[in-house]
Amino acid sequence: MSEKWAISAGRPGPIGATFDGDGVNFALFSENATRVVLCLFSRDGTTETQRLDLPERDGDVWHGHISGLRPGQLYGYRVEGPYEPLAGHRFNPNKLLIDPYAKRLTGHPVWDDALFGFDLSAAAERDLTFDTRDSARFMPKCVVEDTAFSWGSDARPTTPIAETVIYEAHVKGMTALHPDLRHPGKFLGLAEDPILDHLVRLGITAVELLPVHAFLNDRFLVDKGLTNYWGYQSLGFFAPDPRYLSRGDIAEFQQMVARLHAAGIEVLLDVVYNHTGEGSELGPTLAFRGLDNASYYRLAEDRRYYINDTGTGNTMNLDHPMVLRMVMDSLRYWVEVMHVDGFRFDLCATLGRTPTGFDRGASFFDAIRQDPVLSDVKLIAEPWDIGPGGYQLGGFPQPFLEWNDKYRDGIRRFWRRDPGMAPDLANRLTGSALQFDHSGRPATSSVNLVTAHDGFTLADVTSYNEKHNTANGEDNRDGHGANYSDNMGAEGPTKDRKINTARSLRRRNMLATLLLSQGTPMILAGDELGHSQQGNNNAYCQDNEIGWIDWSKADTDLADFTRRLIAFRKAHPVLRQKLFLHSEPRRVDGKPDLFWWRSDGEPMTPEDWQDPSLSYAAVELRTASGTPSYAVLEYALFLVFNVGDALNVTLPPVREGRRWVHALTTAQPRRSPAGIRGRTVKVAPHSVAVFLLDPTG
Repeated sequence: MSEKWAISAGRPGPIGATFDGDGVNFALFSENATRVVLCLFSRDGTTETQRLDLPERDGDVWHGHISGLRPGQLYGYRVEGPYEPLAGHRFNPNKLLIDPYAKRLTGHPVWDDALFGFDLSAAAERDLTFDTRDSARFMPKCVVEDTAFSWGSDARPTTPIAETVIYEAHVKGMTALHPDLRHPGKFLGLAEDPILDHLVRLGITAVELLPVHAFLNDRFLVDKGLTNYWGYQSLGFFAPDPRYLSRGDIAEFQQMVARLHAAGIEVLLDVVYNHTGEGSELGPTLAFRGLDNASYYRLAEDRRYYINDTGTGNTMNLDHPMVLRMVMDSLRYWVEVMHVDGFRFDLCATLGRTPTGFDRGASFFDAIRQDPVLSDVKLIAEPWDIGPGGYQLGGFPQPFLEWNDKYRDGIRRFWRRDPGMAPDLANRLTGSALQFDHSGRPATSSVNLVTAHDGFTLADVTSYNEKHNTANGEDNRDGHGANYSDNMGAEGPTKDRKINTARSLRRRNMLATLLLSQGTPMILAGDELGHSQQGNNNAYCQDNEIGWIDWSKADTDLADFTRRLIAFRKAHPVLRQKLFLHSEPRRVDGKPDLFWWRSDGEPMTPEDWQDPSLSYAAVELRTASGTPSYAVLEYALFLVFNVGDALNVTLPPVREGRRWVHALTTAQPRRSPAGIRGRTVKVAPHSVAVFLLDPTG
């Protein structure tokens, strides 16, 4: 028989279930509840052993303390209050609820109609009905955790933004098919030597993980035999998702971070604070809806419904101070307790919304910018949502970096040979100054990407003209239509050697462009290996061979060339300048920092840029004006991006005794650097050529 516990007043903070050595303090926020009941469960989670009212309320925080209770205890909440959907209240004590501050969950909800606060069988206006079935046996249980971890000599790499190379990866997708891992598909697998060796060899400085917060497997996917693979349906902002734990121990995540740090690699988390997995008014009652619907969510004028700027059915209400506090507490937890190094904020425009629209001075941004913990880590915004005025590229405050979709589309269109794209390429190569050169922001504010989890992989950008998402079960209606891709002459895999050669060159060109551009480069995991998703550009539900990297088919030549590009970027600070280049005289020598050249050696004119047939961009880069010289030996780079036929190029003039070295070319990826005699060189068709001013003369 389970022991019966007594509960005392406890403390209102910290919020959550906190083991203090004597027992466990429970604290939960709910502004509109009339009663909060703590439910304790047996070790296997099948039996509810005791219900205890949280006896005290300070403001809107309910709390209580149980002496003698230890880590490992399973629990959940039932919350009483008005069930008045028309007024925005959806309390239902028949539904077991997840603690938003839970540090671990035992699993995922098992879909059953009892998970809904209303009667799903009702003929009309069913969300206004009230369901009395107990949902506890279908719900995961929260687990009391002792989060202490022996970090030893763990030290954050603290890589400067200007030296950062981001690698966007999925925990399972990166590791599930690797033949040499003991923990495929798990956090521990990501920390094993074969993965670390690959990342270090490439030169990656930061891994950005797709969502690892506990998330929901949507019912419509489960009903189709699919699952939520990407994880953008959060249920708990403190708990790592159970599917990535080998032994159900949160220390596995901490071990992963420590191993990556030891390899010099930072850990960034893709976080989803803009909405939750509970969906619209027709969704289940799993946590926030039953805890205090009117506080946690932004409600429409008709309070039965939700504002849906996210396209997921609901939007979190960060205007509420306690909801904002939860987000801030979550972020600090992952930095201070789990030692992560930064965050990428999904649909970040939503986090900056106020009743009057997007505001770069919104409370969320102000709270982060003044926070001594969070202002010191890397912060990346996805700068849009689907609401009115939701596209905000360039509109975020320092120190946020931003995903740059204009970079992605512009680079794809240039190499696809769309007419008139050379001026856009020039803007992207120099940090997208039109979007970011304001308010003192550095050129590194632009997170440059050619691919990401959302869309085609690099292999598929060069292999498919159309999306092929039939496996998602939506008759190929889902996913973006504007991919700016090019199959090079055949849709999908082909044995045509000419087409495959052209595809390989195009991939090298795109990677070279990415790593030679000002800004912060981000590579999609598997792109350097030639990973294909079979033309699926929305693999959010493909937890299978479509979404997983197949290491047995790795393009090792492409991986080697990617490594060489990253090493070249690291070796030449002129590519990593924080100040924007605007062809202005440098204080160092009075010469401009940027030159755009025609192939005949003459400076580009406005008329040249306006020519829609212009098929190349040739740029000479120097140290940014206003900055000290990095080194006397680092004088200049000359880059040629040629999407047309073979091009005779006159190299920029140099002082007597100096010469240009042909350092890299995508047309011959294994070519060694070689000095150039004279000033004229031939740049291969459809290629990138890189020339370095010989520092030795």
